[in-house]
Order: sequence, then C-alpha cells, then structure tokens
Amino acid sequence: MSATEAAAATPVVEKSDNHADAHDVKLTPLLAFKYVASLGLMVFSMVLVGALIFTKNTRVAQEASPWVSLIVLILAVLWLTMIEGQQASLVGLPPVDPDLYKDSHPMTYKNAAIAFKGDNLDRYLMGRQFMVLLVVFVINQCASPMDPSADVLGLPDGVKTVFLDVPGLGMIIFTCILGQLTTQVNASHCMIDTINNYFALFTLYTTMVVEFSGIMHASYLIQNILSGISGKPIMTNEEPRTGFTFAFFWGRVVMSVAILSFCMAATLVALFNGQTSISTKYPSITPGISVFLFFFFMAIVGMLEGMQIAFFAVAKLPANERGTSFFGRKTCELLFKGNGENLPGFMIGRQLTVVASFFLVGSITSMNIEPGTGENIFGVSDSAQTFLNYGFQGAVITTILASISWQLAASAFPIAFLNNPVTYILLCVALFLEFTGLCSGAWVLARVLKTTLKYQYDEVYVGTPEERAANNHADKAYGDDMGHLAGAGFRGYACGSRDALDGPIELPEAVNDDSFYPGMEGPVLSKDALDP
Repeated sequence: MSATEAAAATPVVEKSDNHADAHDVKLTPLLAFKYVASLGLMVFSMVLVGALIFTKNTRVAQEASPWVSLIVLILAVLWLTMIEGQQASLVGLPPVDPDLYKDSHPMTYKNAAIAFKGDNLDRYLMGRQFMVLLVVFVINQCASPMDPSADVLGLPDGVKTVFLDVPGLGMIIFTCILGQLTTQVNASHCMIDTINNYFALFTLYTTMVVEFSGIMHASYLIQNILSGISGKPIMTNEEPRTGFTFAFFWGRVVMSVAILSFCMAATLVALFNGQTSISTKYPSITPGISVFLFFFFMAIVGMLEGMQIAFFAVAKLPANERGTSFFGRKTCELLFKGNGENLPGFMIGRQLTVVASFFLVGSITSMNIEPGTGENIFGVSDSAQTFLNYGFQGAVITTILASISWQLAASAFPIAFLNNPVTYILLCVALFLEFTGLCSGAWVLARVLKTTLKYQYDEVYVGTPEERAANNHADKAYGDDMGHLAGAGFRGYACGSRDALDGPIELPEAVNDDSFYPGMEGPVLSKDALDP
C-alpha cells in the first residue's frame, strides 16, 4: 500500500478547536484563594517531610539512612502518579476506536491492546489496587514520623499535632496532591497522552504480574460468593476455565486465602500483644482499642470504596429509582444535586479520607518487634520479622478485605449501599473536605504539568464522543455494571468529553459493529449520564 493509500485508510475525525475554552474553569476570588492556600500547605508539608527524614524521625531514615528514605520516597510518589493516572486512561479508552490513535500514539495503542484483551482490564485493576496500597505504605514508612511529639523546625505542639500526628494533615496533602490528584486531573481529559510512554507500559506489566502471582486471588473467591448470593453473573469476556487453567486458578485462590489468613493472624497477635507502631506512638491506647481502630478504619476504607462503585452504578438509573429509603433518597438528592455537581466533589473528598485511613492502617499494622530477641511473630525468621515490621501485610489485608471486597459488594448491591445511613454521613464528610480546598493546588500543578509535558486534550486527537459518532466512529458501549459483578475500579470519564459525568446513550442510526473489543456492544453517543 502506498503512503497516499495508507493515509487515506487512516480514520479521520473532524474536530472543533475550542478545546481549552470547554475545559477552563472561571477563576473566582474564592477559588484563587483556595489555589494559593493549598499550594502553600503543600510546600509546608514537603518541608515537614524533609525535616522528618533528615532528623531520622521516619522508619526508613532511622533504619537505613535519610538519603535512602528520600530517594525511595521520591520514586514511590512518581510511581504512584503513574498508577493513578493510568487507571483514568485505561478505564476511559475502551469505547474509543483504537485506530484513531494507533499511529499518533503507538505506546498508548500498545497499552490498550494488552489491557483490553479478554479480562485483562479487570486483572490490571486488581493488581493496581494492591500496588496503590503497597506504594502508599512505602510512602508511610519513608515519610511518617516515628515520634510525632519530637521537635520539628521548632513548631508549636498544636501545629505538630495537626500536621504530623492526628489527622496527619501534612502526609495526606503531600500524598494526595503530588502522588494522586495532579495526575488524575490530567489523565481524566488527557488519557491518550498520559500513557503514551514506556513508564506506563512497565506499570501495566507490573500490575499484571502482581495479579498473576495470585496474592490477591482471594478476592475472586469473594466475587464468586457474592455472585451466588446476589444471583448476578460474573462479567467476563473469556471462555470458562477448564483443565490446568481451572486448577491453576483455584490453586492460587487457596494460596491467597492462606496468605491472607497469615497476615490477619500476625496482625491481630501483634495488636493484642502491644507490638505495633501504634502502641509505641500512643502507649495509652490499649490493645483492645487498637484492634477496634484497625477494623474501624478498614470499614471506612471499605465504605468509601464501595460508595464510588454504587454512585457510578445508580447514576445510570432514573431519579426515582436511585434510593428506596429515607437516607437513600437524601444521599441521591445531595449527590446528584443540579446536574450531578457533587459527584466529582465526592471523589476528591473521598481521596483525602481514604489516604488518611491508609496511613492510619499502615501505622496500626506495622510492628515494632526487634529481630533476634526471641519475640518474632509465630517464630518466623529474623529477616521475615524485619519485613513484617514494615507493615506490608496490612496492604494485603486492606486490598482484599477493605477495598476489593467492598467494591464487589457494592457492584452486587448498589441500592443497599445508598440506603445505608453511614453512606450519607461519609458523603457529607467527603463534600466538606472538598469544599475546604485542601487539595485545590492539584489543579494548578496539573496545568503546569500539562504545559510542561505538552499534553493535549483527548478531543484534539480523537474528537468528542459526538464528533466521533458523526464521523462513523461512534464509541462502543461501556460495560454495564448493573446486574453483573465487575472487577475492581470503576468506569471513568468519556474520552474527549467536556463533562466529567458524561456517559453513553445509544445512537439508533449508527451501525452496530462489535469489532473494537470483545464484550462491548452497541455504538454510543455521549450525553449526561445523570439524565433519566
């Protein structure tokens, strides 16, 4: 084929050129104040973290060296940015015809070809969930104070309590802005550019390896149990497992259950014996209270993880079907106020609350047993005890029992989640945290990063959903979460959409074509998913 013929064969979508205007937010005095204040808090938090590290008041700085702690921290934050940004890209791109970006963004196309094959997207989301927890736990060990009451830059006790102790605002702002929200803001509307690099491909392969290892496979057992209870089938794009594949899968499930059981047993024994970091930091907290706090913050994480699944699932329903109780109706009225303006706000406030809970669970599950003293948990080797002291077993427990399990439960019973009064309370808390503007600086950093890396909005490359539909490249339908048990994570923004809440509606005049990816049916045109 000649170059002219190849160019003619490449799909072309006619696009408008007012992309920046469509995404820009009107700058008000209040918003400007939030931007400046949030950036100030972020810089202050970075200074605090640096001071903690170089005074050897973090675990890694104390047990290794301040420079090791700093380098590991920087690498962990950088990797977290890709893990978070890549999710927004990979859950938003499946409906889009990959031929539209195949030539202009070859690495994005390669990421998509791997992630969208069979059930690989669910596998990616499963592995990604564990990696988020693992990386956040690493950040916690590198940057959280061993002794919050120790002198840090001569700060007053009240400031140290708020930023370093409870609620640990410094670490929350530091992690949310630098490691999560900044890249999520860009990736939500620059999906194609975000993963057009080898770093994204490496991260994708890593998540797939994590899932393949079977550490998280206990989640699949929970998925099957919930499927049986709810009577809803498990969504899959692959043939049923047979023979060796069947045995290998369930063998990893058994292994995962054993690992989870050991992690839970070791954590509970350490908590009851007062051998965790929380007992060192707060001697007045009894073992019984430590155990209660462990399960309490696990439940908070679980509720917030389940709420995002339930909210996005019921957003597709008519308003009169979204809540069937007093609190269910109150939740929906608040969440979908106006045109769903509080849904993005919830996601930001949720991020702050979840990260805070992650850090607290990390402190609760990390142990303070000195190897070689004969007090190792279950008599494990000194090297194994050293590993357990860092609390990474908490990442396994939290991922399976406080994250994926609750997401699966919410996927099976979204209305039940909405009717729960705790859901309404947590929604109010999340919206209040978003209103404070603590993480508003992420939007400023996102704009700086977008300009520096020369990212373009997705519609520059592939047009808006409406434009793609008008040019015979209508999007494929999103997977329907209602009535099925989907994998971890949630469907993100519509690629090229100017509305974060856009979802699909069918185009009756479009041609029905299932040639994009297996398991996706029906071309769609984007409109507001909150419209009944």
